[in-house]
Amino acid sequence: MNSKLYVGNLSYQVTEQELRTMFGEAGAIESVAIPVDRTTNQPRGFAFVTMASDADAQNAIRMCDGKTLGQRQIRVNISQPKESSGGGYYNRR
Repeated sequence: MNSKLYVGNLSYQVTEQELRTMFGEAGAIESVAIPVDRTTNQPRGFAFVTMASDADAQNAIRMCDGKTLGQRQIRVNISQPKESSGGGYYNRR
């Protein structure tokens, strides 16, 4: 199992502290990351929350999935590994 969670449909104004507060109620948090767009430096509307254990991750999914944060209903599930798209300059030949 994986204790890293994907949190989707986030408002662009949601802060790391707000995520820590919400997910902290479900268990111990190891880290919170809110990716930003490279060009605009604005949040991309999702985050990754790593919980201390698989049990904490499952509890966080149960407690937080479908809840409202920043006037949006968030989606929480186990983060899936990023698949290689095969893109990039050198793969276009």
